Amino acid sequence: MTPEVDRTHPHDRPVAERVEELLAAGGPLPIVAVGHPVLRLGAEPFHGQLPPALLARFIEALRETMHAAPGVGLAAPQVGVPLRIAVVEDPAPVPEEVRLARGRVPQPFRVLVNPSYEAVGTGRAAFFEGCLSIPGWQAVVARHARVRLRALDEHGAAVDEEFSGWPARIVQHETDHLDGTLYLDRAEPRSLSSNEAVAARWAQPTPERAAAELGFTLPG
Repeated sequence: MTPEVDRTHPHDRPVAERVEELLAAGGPLPIVAVGHPVLRLGAEPFHGQLPPALLARFIEALRETMHAAPGVGLAAPQVGVPLRIAVVEDPAPVPEEVRLARGRVPQPFRVLVNPSYEAVGTGRAAFFEGCLSIPGWQAVVARHARVRLRALDEHGAAVDEEFSGWPARIVQHETDHLDGTLYLDRAEPRSLSSNEAVAARWAQPTPERAAAELGFTLPG
């Protein structure tokens, strides 16, 4: 006999009920893997569905889960909660050559509520990118090199800030999650590589060698 499959639509249950259930289990939250509908439906704008105390607990759980994974960002749909909330933080423990090539600089912990972004300029940057909801794989994604982010923080204060380099990539990746978009939707298909292959073959600061050997084109 096969186990019963949960066919509950992620939007069918009160979101506060779902969050309370997740938090009751304690510890890092389970991360939803690609193939689950919650990652594709698009998240609801946050307008107080969680009371302040529950929102604070949920944000702390997202932060704990992001650290435990480990990752540099986590969106609420990745733990099965269809709300436009994400957290980001990047200590950027990378060699100097990687920092310079990718523009990867430390980012403090931030909460993004109802975020959206737009390109600033026409520059594009392409690098290998992974996702906690697609474990074991990475692919080269060309993204805007600089973006303007508009959002609210966890206290409802407006955020209007420009990001470049790797922080811009994180902002785009996490906001995309809230729109039901995964990095694979924007990736160069021929670049798809296992984590092991990336570590063994494509660990250079930029993906030029991967592009040459795997046969894909990087943005000019």
